[in-house]
Amino acid sequence: MLDKHSRHSVLREVILEHLLIGALLRALWQRDVFDAEVLRSEFDAGGYDIVVSRGVLTRHIQLKATILGGKRTEVGINLGLTGKPSGCIVWMFVTDDLRFDHFFWFGDAPGQPLPDTIDGRVVRHTKGDGLGNKLERPNLREVRKSAFEHLATIEDLLDVLLGELAH
Repeated sequence: MLDKHSRHSVLREVILEHLLIGALLRALWQRDVFDAEVLRSEFDAGGYDIVVSRGVLTRHIQLKATILGGKRTEVGINLGLTGKPSGCIVWMFVTDDLRFDHFFWFGDAPGQPLPDTIDGRVVRHTKGDGLGNKLERPNLREVRKSAFEHLATIEDLLDVLLGELAH
């Protein structure tokens, strides 16, 4: 029932954000890590949706989501994320009932900025203006799926996000 995913996409994004935060914090709890912080952005003008911090490391994370089996081959990345320390993108692949299946990761080692490979096409608005023209969104670039690293579990994601600080 893909229709509900598009019709209620904002609700879906909020649910997935909460589920991801909970899953990350639960995985840290299971590792006896109790001092990590998670902050949520009210809106993503800075290019990120959440911030995860532990010790000296701060990760600004842009979230993307696709229903399992979806045809999407790229995502639009906000260039504002390139100016954030340890910026990264987490692309969640979820089942129809919003369970995480796997993740795609685009970023660098903890403490490092986003890779310089964000040179994709400028993203266009999905809806046209009054004349049907789809205007460019100059601060967004497409990044192809092939640029991402496949991660099977939330534990794998936690390891790339925090490195040795995940333990």
